[in-house]
Amino acid sequence: MHAWEQIQTTIDYIEEHLSEEIKIDALAKLASLSQFYYQRLFSRLVKKPVNEYIKLRRLAKASDGLQDNNKRILDIALDFGFSSHETFTRAFKDAFGMTPEEYRTNPVRLNHFVKPQLLLNYTLVDENVPLVSDGIVLEITRRNISSPQYFIGLILEEPIDKMPGSGNTGVDALGKLWDIFHESKLTIEGLKEGGDELGVAHMGTKDGYYRYFAGAEASSNEEVLGFSSWELPKGEYIVCSFEAENFEHLVMDAIYKAHKYMFETWLPNHKLTSKPFAVERYTSHSPDTTSMEVWVMPIPKE
Repeated sequence: MHAWEQIQTTIDYIEEHLSEEIKIDALAKLASLSQFYYQRLFSRLVKKPVNEYIKLRRLAKASDGLQDNNKRILDIALDFGFSSHETFTRAFKDAFGMTPEEYRTNPVRLNHFVKPQLLLNYTLVDENVPLVSDGIVLEITRRNISSPQYFIGLILEEPIDKMPGSGNTGVDALGKLWDIFHESKLTIEGLKEGGDELGVAHMGTKDGYYRYFAGAEASSNEEVLGFSSWELPKGEYIVCSFEAENFEHLVMDAIYKAHKYMFETWLPNHKLTSKPFAVERYTSHSPDTTSMEVWVMPIPKE
């Protein structure tokens, strides 16, 4: 068994036992490692210490539980291993910048620490060969577009360390941006009927920041007052298509694993890098969507 497989075994175990007491010595035994080497290897592969990871996954599940107004916050806290209402409130506010009560009163989309699937760090597939991993199906293909495609939408700029999937927790500003765009979408002239929706992460205007565009396909590159535009250049793209069981899993889990697989595993192993933008392409960024694509424009590594 590879080292990553030993750690993945314990990651899967943790996910199934978040409501129970989880001891590091039991996890180390499950991985057939000493406690010292287990904790060291876990931190290296997951990028978080074991106990911190367990707390963050408990908070992710507890935030889902808070959407049920019939359950007391104390009961939710106890269900996920927090010793008291106060302990849970402190951990929740540290992670997301609000108390559980505030979140329940005004629910927003949150950035959680996603459960890793280490297989994606070490498995290389050929083009047009699907890869199945933890309920996600990914496939790498190539796509050519012969002329630019135009999109109209909104832009947000925020610190890179707040980017969803970065490993940090907090409010998901990109989800809020999409909500604002959809509220005004019907008022935008020049959008193509049935056109795709597009999310694009690209370089920010200052160090340590990135910009994100959320919009829909347009018939031309004409500017629309109050909105921004994005031009998808013509040329060849590497496309990672993927599916998940539902929209929430797609945008809060699968998308970050697809990005990680594309940029940290597939492209480097094919001696490729990419132009400084990454495109998320949907038929619609809506609750009925269960599949999407990540597009990057490849550049050979020198």
